[in-house]
Amino acid sequence: MAAPASGFLGLGPSARDPGRARSRRAGGLGARSRKKGWKRWRGPEARLGRELGLWLEEAAAEQRHSGGPVSEKPDESLFFVDTGNEVQDQKQNLGKEKPLKIDLILQPDSKVPPPKDILAHQIPNGRKLKRKQRLWEQLAEEGVVPRKERLLQEKLKLPAAEGSSTEVAGPSREFYDIWSDSNPLDKALAGKDTWFLEQTKKKPVKRPERLRKAPSQLPAVEVISSGGSYNPTFQAHQALLLQAHEVELKRQKAEEKLQRQLNFPTEAEAPTQETVFREQCEGLLEEDSGDEEGQESATKGKEPQEEEAPADSTPASCFSQVAAGEKKSERQRKKEKVAKRLKSQELSEKAARLRRQELFQLRSIRLQVKQREAELLRRKQARTAKREVEANKPKRLGRLKYEDPDLDVQLSTELADSLRTLKPEGSILKDRFKSLQKRNIIEPRERAKFKRKYRLKYVEKRAFREIT
Repeated sequence: MAAPASGFLGLGPSARDPGRARSRRAGGLGARSRKKGWKRWRGPEARLGRELGLWLEEAAAEQRHSGGPVSEKPDESLFFVDTGNEVQDQKQNLGKEKPLKIDLILQPDSKVPPPKDILAHQIPNGRKLKRKQRLWEQLAEEGVVPRKERLLQEKLKLPAAEGSSTEVAGPSREFYDIWSDSNPLDKALAGKDTWFLEQTKKKPVKRPERLRKAPSQLPAVEVISSGGSYNPTFQAHQALLLQAHEVELKRQKAEEKLQRQLNFPTEAEAPTQETVFREQCEGLLEEDSGDEEGQESATKGKEPQEEEAPADSTPASCFSQVAAGEKKSERQRKKEKVAKRLKSQELSEKAARLRRQELFQLRSIRLQVKQREAELLRRKQARTAKREVEANKPKRLGRLKYEDPDLDVQLSTELADSLRTLKPEGSILKDRFKSLQKRNIIEPRERAKFKRKYRLKYVEKRAFREIT
């Protein structure tokens, strides 16, 4: 219900009755010029303003490019005829190719040319140079050559020095390879003494042969097995799974071995007092060694048998042994000389006989030689194969050993039906990093561990304390 009107009127024409309730719209929306009323007064007027701004921008762009609204332009100015013949097209469309309106706006409107920059056309010492030019022309008419030109002509007439050429000194020489043997700069040094060249010419450092060889013969990008392709065959995929299973089994065995070594012994395996006492007494008590002593006594009781006299001993030698302490007579010396001569003759005949017998053993000797050569060849091939295998393996370049990355393999249930659902495996960055390590280009590395310098301090803030 409306409030009853009072009998008082306002002084101004727009004054309201003080007893009347205040309008909700007048007090709630606020002024449009203030921030409080921006959102409340936003409506069709604001949207209309934005559309008007866009229309004005489009109209200005059309004015710059085409000189006015495109809708008001005739069709002849907007389209051109294309007959396929350039000459005929130029004739028909001659009047239609006009510069853009923006280019016409940027052109100067004034017909007065800009002032000429006199300083730009001035030459330092221009009058002096003009007088010199006139003097040279007069001297040339008289047949007199200036001193500068005369010296230059005399220099050109001089014979070229030995070992130098105008092609090398001139700027118009052809390009050449400075590392080749036919370098024109080295022609002056051809035929010189080696010691002279070593002391006078700085030679480049010879590149070592080891730098010409690659650190590894492995390819930079290794092709994976067929089992790791997008759509592998059943046999190839199972072979890859078996390979991954063997790697995982080997890793599991190593972990179990380490765990067994680190595990604390159980109650049954724990050492008792008896076992500890036995270990402490080990080696302190002497055991019965009757058998060993018996064997030693048996070996000691055996006396060395006397050596039998050689079958080829002669009476003269025996006589010489018996009468070693007496002075030998002339007859005894003759007998000894005859015995020695006979013995040497027998030895030479025996050696000749053995050599004759070896002729019948040529086949067996040839067979032994062939077997020996085959064995040496087999060992050489084995060494070469081992060297090739070792060359392709990663070397120990640092404190860490190279470890092969995990195989990128998917289970049979994870194989995708299409490329859209294919799940990517591995990382290209890790693969390239491991390839550099495997090819002995960089040493194997591990991720640096973060070591905290200061310990963490936990502080309970006041706001958290109030909540809890």
